[in-house]
Amino acid sequence: MEKSADVLLSDGSAAHLRQIRPEDAPAIVDFHSRMSERTRYLRYFSPYPRIPERDLERFVHVDHADREAFVMVSDQRIIAVGRYERLGHDSPEAEVALVVEDAHQGRGIGSVLLEHLAQAARENGIHRFVAEVLPENGGMLRVFSDFGYSIQRRYADGVVHLDFPIEPTEKSREVQESREQRTEARSIARLLAPRAVAVYGASASGQGIGAAMLGHLRDGGYAGTIVPVHRREQRVAGLPAYRSATESGVAVDLALIAVPPEAVADAVEDAAASGAGGLVVVSAGFAEAGAAGAAAQRALVERAHDVGLRVVGPNSMGIANADPSVRLNATLAPTLPAPGRVGFFSQSGALGVALLAEADRRGLGLSSFVSAGNRADVSGNDMLQYWQDDPGTDVVLLYLETFGNPRKFARIARRMSRVKPIVAVASATRPPGLAGDLPGPDANAVTALFARSGVIRVDTVRELFDVGLLLAHQPLPGGRRVAVVGNSSALSRLAVSACRAAGLVVAEGYPHDISPQAGAHEFADALADAAADARADALVVVFAPPLPGQLPDEDADFAAALASVALAGEKPTVATFLLGNLPPRVPSYPSVEEAVRTLARVANYADWLRRPPGVLPVLSDVDPSAADLEGPPSALLAAYGIDVVPSTLATSEKSVLAAASSLGYPVALKAAGGALRHRIDLGAVRLALADEDDLLAAYADLSAKFGPDVLVQTMVAPGVACTVEVVEDPAFGPVVGFGLGGVASELLGDLAWRAAPLTDRAAEALVDEPRAAPLLHGYRGSAPVDRAALVDLLLRVGRLADDHPRLRSLMLNPVLARPDGISVLHAATELGPPMPRPDTGPRRLRIP
Repeated sequence: MEKSADVLLSDGSAAHLRQIRPEDAPAIVDFHSRMSERTRYLRYFSPYPRIPERDLERFVHVDHADREAFVMVSDQRIIAVGRYERLGHDSPEAEVALVVEDAHQGRGIGSVLLEHLAQAARENGIHRFVAEVLPENGGMLRVFSDFGYSIQRRYADGVVHLDFPIEPTEKSREVQESREQRTEARSIARLLAPRAVAVYGASASGQGIGAAMLGHLRDGGYAGTIVPVHRREQRVAGLPAYRSATESGVAVDLALIAVPPEAVADAVEDAAASGAGGLVVVSAGFAEAGAAGAAAQRALVERAHDVGLRVVGPNSMGIANADPSVRLNATLAPTLPAPGRVGFFSQSGALGVALLAEADRRGLGLSSFVSAGNRADVSGNDMLQYWQDDPGTDVVLLYLETFGNPRKFARIARRMSRVKPIVAVASATRPPGLAGDLPGPDANAVTALFARSGVIRVDTVRELFDVGLLLAHQPLPGGRRVAVVGNSSALSRLAVSACRAAGLVVAEGYPHDISPQAGAHEFADALADAAADARADALVVVFAPPLPGQLPDEDADFAAALASVALAGEKPTVATFLLGNLPPRVPSYPSVEEAVRTLARVANYADWLRRPPGVLPVLSDVDPSAADLEGPPSALLAAYGIDVVPSTLATSEKSVLAAASSLGYPVALKAAGGALRHRIDLGAVRLALADEDDLLAAYADLSAKFGPDVLVQTMVAPGVACTVEVVEDPAFGPVVGFGLGGVASELLGDLAWRAAPLTDRAAEALVDEPRAAPLLHGYRGSAPVDRAALVDLLLRVGRLADDHPRLRSLMLNPVLARPDGISVLHAATELGPPMPRPDTGPRRLRIP
């Protein structure tokens, strides 16, 4: 299968990269003719005015192993070529060379080509690249030097000789991810700040979706030029209309397409010809309509990328930018929320209008909005990349239904959540697991996995706005101590109970109940005292209205009293205020439970921020190339520095004796059935068998109860039984689970989970998180186990899981943890076809 990928360039435009083909010969000649004499000289070290037939034949015929070549294609023209050639039979080195057409230099093409060439070379056993570059070719020297690898330079015979390893490093990954973030952010910026917008499908009658979007764009005060495209009419919605966008003479940046699905392709071609940078396709009838629609959707995205465009949709409800200098309402919503600092992404087109209306009702100011619809191209991940550095966005809200690239989402979210909070409502139902009968993380564990990426996961749209309001208008809490202040002892008691249930701590001296007869001034004084109290990190205010006529009017403005404190302090305040409306900047909730739940979610996020991020440590004795997935699990684990205590399967007295003699006494004898192997409580395990008589007696008993198949294993010192699991989770990819052994732990599902690979802090948290973890730390006078050994084991398992997409599941059970180390007594694996790992390897755009 041909290697190919749609990629983003440094200006945010798309292009297509693929392996070279023999039929590319005429296109290569054409490409060569468009290069300047200087570019040809810098590439070939000579004028090289034309390509000889013999060279051309060699250029386009490669074996895709010892010799590889990729071409970059834009609008069906080759604009760059990169190639490598192995230096000798079975050599680990290859010479690499790149050339980019003059008109496309400076767009980051060289770095993308180099990433894909390095990946292809590694797959074919090549581990180093060498290159020769003329000293005056500064652009190409920068491509290599900025690649993130440790490059050795040598100058000889008028040429700079470069030599560097191409195995990914932490530095090269950082460089690649930084480029990815910049290019994806720029591609979104082109969509959200267009100088001119072409609208396809707006009827002259004013009816239909296209006309509605045109009207919203015009009436919203869009600061740029609107270009209605209509085949027959000269004016649409009071604006001059054109048969094509190119006839307008306006440089169009964005195209809104609301035509029937069969006419979308023509609109794409016209938009591309007018210079557009992106499309918002509102038209339905694509992947949501069946197989034929899905094929049309793929063709739409492929063609859009070929001409450099990104696609929002199809089946989108539009995009918006509330920046006063842009005022872009390219949505189906008649009005937008007031300008603010909250970015909003909705995967659901159907809910988009309702979500914007709810944001407006709740007083949640908008910075920008994207409805992805079918999410054929632009996704939530792209928006996170854009919002990370957007100075107009402080908080991000996501409405998600599925994850196209969950590993990338988790990676981006971990980075972005350090600077801006992300709140996500995700489907409560999850697809079935991929690892046979292993259950994997439950719903609570999934929420925890989100949280460990820094994401505040909520269950409903209402909670999405609840949390968004608090983050948008109040500071983060400095801790989990809460001051409860109110004028109703009943509501205060509810607040105290809700805080404790949510894991918040009621601060010393609280709740503080003021009299139901107290006036606004006394209420304000109590709030001010709580806000200044060093014992509290946040305030929960509960207020029931006084009886009619109870207070004089001048002492009854409780809303102003609350606002004066909540908006002036450095501690977050949430309220249940049952007396009219508060200013939007004072988050108020209909019930005490909702107020406390919202505060608890934000407190959890603040806790996460205070914990420093972990790192992926360098592990000794790890050799992924030596890993044999088809061999015994012990051999696979050995490639990652994990030893399994030797054991032998035996099926008769003779083979049992032979196995024990080979391993050496004392031995353990275990029933070989998977569900019985570690069940001492069922009598399926016999320990410390010192000689042949003990062994034969134990075998006779075991075989009578459980069958003749047994495992004979070397005895090790006793310890605390633990279990380590790997499961291929449909939402997070490979995840690592850790818990303590025993029926009770299995029954209660007492396992902690983290996504692979594991950082040092993630592995440490896995060891400490199970409810039974105190058994590892010296419970009731027992000696603490070697925690560092368990952490090291988990790090190695996480690396193994991340390296091998064919691994569906791994079970280490039991793992005995002792003060002097650990022993892995049994390992089992389950394999399958390689699962896609879209967040690994060189940069590429996803096409579903």
